[in-house]
Amino acid sequence: MSVHYTQTVVTLRAPFLVDRYGNTTSVRDWENATRTTVRRVAVQPDTSSEDTGDRPVVVSGWRLITRRRADIDLAPGDRVVALGRVLDVDGDVARWTLAGRHHHTEARLKEVTG
Repeated sequence: MSVHYTQTVVTLRAPFLVDRYGNTTSVRDWENATRTTVRRVAVQPDTSSEDTGDRPVVVSGWRLITRRRADIDLAPGDRVVALGRVLDVDGDVARWTLAGRHHHTEARLKEVTG
């Protein structure tokens, strides 16, 4: 399979909200997220799952891959706007090395609907 790095995505990083006592919470302020445009990446389908418990839920998986020697500022808790969807970074971002040098970056992304 050939990977073509022709897609453009926007990364979103939101600050944490502060409660009325001045304490930082674990809730993100997505209204004030920093937006960064990233060009020349590939976003491809990954594993997906369905659950039909109390309410039907579909978790769609995606994988973001950078071209060789390219890295992006992406971390767990961030979001990525790609393919007309807002996707959550799922777990750690993998930065692959070869011979001690950065080769490329991969991130699993997910969208939960339902």
